[in-house]
Amino acid sequence: MATPSPRTATTRLLGSLALVTGLLVSTITLSIDPGSAEPHLLAALLVGTGIGLRVEAAISTLRPRPQEPIVDRPS
Repeated sequence: MATPSPRTATTRLLGSLALVTGLLVSTITLSIDPGSAEPHLLAALLVGTGIGLRVEAAISTLRPRPQEPIVDRPS
């Protein structure tokens, strides 16, 4: 299996950060003010974005990358 591209690694990292941030916002909001809905909407948006980025990174690792052309170098 080929190693993932730097773009895929960055996408996976951003997805993980969005997931953790969304869950953290939700947890903090529940402990401080359980009646407010706006922070939970933000948390849901962040979690959804994180899941989407992680799925996109997983799909992009399944796609074959184009092969680099072989270039003859003069010796």
